[in-house]
Amino acid sequence: MRSRMQHLWALAVVPLLAAGLVACQGGGEGGAEKSKKAAPSGSLKQIMQERGLKEADVRAALQTYTPSGGRDEYFMFASGGHSGQVIVIGVPSMRILKYIAVFTPEPWQGYGFDDQTKKLLADGDPPNGGKLTWADTHHPALSETDGDYDGQYLFINDKANARVAVIDLKDFVTTQIVRSNLIRSDHGGTFVTPNTEYVVEGPQYPAPLGGEYADISEYNDKYRGAAIFWKFDREKGRIDKAASWAVELPPYMQDLSDMGKKDSYGWAFFNSFNTERATGGNLEGKPSLESGASQNDMDYLHIFNWKKAEEVVKAGKTKKIAGMRVIPLDTAIEEGLLYFVGEPKSPHGVDVTPDGKELVISGKLDTHTTVYSFAKLMKLIEDKNFQGKDPYGVPILPFKESIRGQAQIGLGPLHTQFDDKGFAYTSLFIESKVARWSLKDLKVLDKIPVQYNVGHISVTGGDTVNPGGKYLMAMNKWAIDRFDPVGPLLPQNFQLIDISDPEQLRLIYDLPIPLGEPHYAQMIPVSRIKAINVYPPGEDVTTKQTSPFKTISGQERIERKPDGVHVYMTEVRSHITPDTIRVKEGDTVHLHIDNVEQAHDATHGFSIDTYNINASLEPGEHVDVTFVADKPGVFPMYCTEFCSALHLEMAGYLLVEPKGASKETKL
Repeated sequence: MRSRMQHLWALAVVPLLAAGLVACQGGGEGGAEKSKKAAPSGSLKQIMQERGLKEADVRAALQTYTPSGGRDEYFMFASGGHSGQVIVIGVPSMRILKYIAVFTPEPWQGYGFDDQTKKLLADGDPPNGGKLTWADTHHPALSETDGDYDGQYLFINDKANARVAVIDLKDFVTTQIVRSNLIRSDHGGTFVTPNTEYVVEGPQYPAPLGGEYADISEYNDKYRGAAIFWKFDREKGRIDKAASWAVELPPYMQDLSDMGKKDSYGWAFFNSFNTERATGGNLEGKPSLESGASQNDMDYLHIFNWKKAEEVVKAGKTKKIAGMRVIPLDTAIEEGLLYFVGEPKSPHGVDVTPDGKELVISGKLDTHTTVYSFAKLMKLIEDKNFQGKDPYGVPILPFKESIRGQAQIGLGPLHTQFDDKGFAYTSLFIESKVARWSLKDLKVLDKIPVQYNVGHISVTGGDTVNPGGKYLMAMNKWAIDRFDPVGPLLPQNFQLIDISDPEQLRLIYDLPIPLGEPHYAQMIPVSRIKAINVYPPGEDVTTKQTSPFKTISGQERIERKPDGVHVYMTEVRSHITPDTIRVKEGDTVHLHIDNVEQAHDATHGFSIDTYNINASLEPGEHVDVTFVADKPGVFPMYCTEFCSALHLEMAGYLLVEPKGASKETKL
């Protein structure tokens, strides 16, 4: 049976081919002569000739074209890299639909300008003071039920500052940011356990736990990693910090993670590199860190029993570091929670197969993907069949007895995803290709070039128990010669690949991402997301509660209280009430603003010049803005979101009376 796209292709292009409007080769008697005739003005053939398009280009266009008002089949949630945000992309149209503000201010949405989101961002600031204004988002993770995406929540980590955020997918808004202050950086996050019991934050660069100082010469003894298991309360939609815990890890550089599923449920897996424990020091006569960290033939896959660890935590066999319960490394070993097995050097992917029976690992400096058998790992652990211990006493399982085999993939394998046909897909960074290979016989079936230096890849549902088989996204680091020149700093290049044909991979779209360096993405059917259209009146969107300062139409007012001037305001097309605010120089001013609209997309903005006040209010939303009126003068305020024919008239004034003025300010 033909797929929908094949049907469209047949309807739209095959008749044109038959009519001689597309094909320019052969065509029977007189075909060559016909091809020399001028194409009808505006015909498909003429358009193709003028633009230098081939039949494959037209096919790709049909597969991705979405007419006005048309909808996508999938949402892709991609990390925004240095922007600190998340990018929402429609697939197959490849339209960017939204930036979700997470760790950094985002002016269009007023994120980081009102009291609510200022507090949200402050929750992720360092404990010793200081303010973070950037992040490096890496690995988004959709909430799961029984190992499959459920479309309720999205989680994202900040590698640079070891933070984790919760995003509610009812409105695509960040509702929580947590920071442990236990580790300095994270990379193996934010992978979730199969029922989102935990959001897991894996570490990257070892440091003294809790932020203490120790000289680099004490690296082996005082530097550590720690994997944090943030307990997620689904009913509240929030991470429960008090119920969360961590496990101490040796000072290797832990990398990507994945959680076991089905057969391997209850186990977590962490890559690592730098088992050499190199520390750099190239100005001190020592090798650079990267050369020192690339000496051993193998690094260690960390195999961790988180279900058993829960019981260890309940038994109180933890210590408090930076206010968090931590299972000490010695305890993790004694309780049989942590094991190692060798993995190809410098790995950057540990990916559990959809049935949970195997793990696929790639080493950047190897040419294989290695397939580990979970059953074999468990048998080795049960039999205490170890080949030795690492310097910290962690048992090491024998490599050859742990694996089913290896697939010869190519140069620079990184990350693997799976489809519904028994195929695996692995990105090849050095080759700039994506390989499709058979999980059954470990043989490569096809490779497709990408432009260029592909990092992560994402298949629709490709890291769940129910992967899809339609699309793969290659997330490429370089975009040389792909787009028009915009100076030395180029965008990243997302390339959409059609994987539905088991015989051939087809590249069908290039999308420049000029926001940062995205790393990972997940794709979910749009039908699983149940987004709302408006908020209940007066809702604080960060807490999903009605604000105690909710203002309704007809009850707008200005009140002077001991803590300052409180202005209870509403916005509705096309006026702000009150539209005149009088205060005195030095007053603390509290603006309580409600968008009282209940019409879909009736968003209003609110700004006051000079005071850096900028709010965005979706229908029903309430925000608070607090500032000190320390600059006397007259300051226009207006709605920043074009909302009606009288949008320009939706304005007013803040009047700040100078100190010592003879006339009392009227409130």
